[in-house]
Amino acid sequence: MTDTDFPSVCVLGSRVHLPTREQALNLIESWIRARDPCRQVVVTGFHGLWEAHKDPELKEALNAAALWVPDGIAPVWVARLRGHRHVQRLPGAELMTAFLERADRQGYSSFFFGDTPEQLAALRAAVERRYPGHRVAGLVSPPFRPPTAEEDAEHVRLINESGADILWVGLGTPKQDRWIAAHLARLHVPVAAGVGAAFGFLSGATPRAPAWMGRAGLEWAWRLLREPRKCWRRSLIEGPCFLFHVLLELCGLRQYDTPRRERRRS
Repeated sequence: MTDTDFPSVCVLGSRVHLPTREQALNLIESWIRARDPCRQVVVTGFHGLWEAHKDPELKEALNAAALWVPDGIAPVWVARLRGHRHVQRLPGAELMTAFLERADRQGYSSFFFGDTPEQLAALRAAVERRYPGHRVAGLVSPPFRPPTAEEDAEHVRLINESGADILWVGLGTPKQDRWIAAHLARLHVPVAAGVGAAFGFLSGATPRAPAWMGRAGLEWAWRLLREPRKCWRRSLIEGPCFLFHVLLELCGLRQYDTPRRERRRS
């Protein structure tokens, strides 16, 4: 299976794939079996789409990813308005959990890159407790400042020598996606996926919104209430700007270059 087997939707010039969770897992597993080259997985919603809209270089990098799944509800709504049926969001925490469940049976291994040492330790403990058949190949908490060339080379060396089947990067959007794109040619791990806040969710340090809020597209409100200083600008300023531009696109009043033709509707 390849990414072209999936339907996709283009939003503000960015292409988002629309696989089911099972399809995404099967594709990732096929890449693990193939081993080479490293494939980038983007997991983001409106925030990544808006950042890509503002930054052509970022848009090019995200569109070059082997797989881009909708973490948020915005691309799902756009897809539904364009006639795609039965489309669901695929948050990073759910993709990661589903992979770990499969890895528990298949013996796959993961490398975790990002967050603080304390958070990574909690994540490792949670993963090893819940998924004993899965192997934690390594963990790295990079500095919050830009790393030196020596530090960067050491991070890549640790990842490559770990023999991990997948690299999970939790640096936040778009930092994690830029990092993966910039290091893709140097990484020997089959898959590198940016999953944002998933480390905190799986470790138990960060409570997730109730399932009904996620289904209703209200997870942004949950995060805004819990982390107002971090999320207010994204939710109250960037969100409405994004919706305005999407509305112009949907009404045919504004057009954007698309990376490829949208795939068939399902």
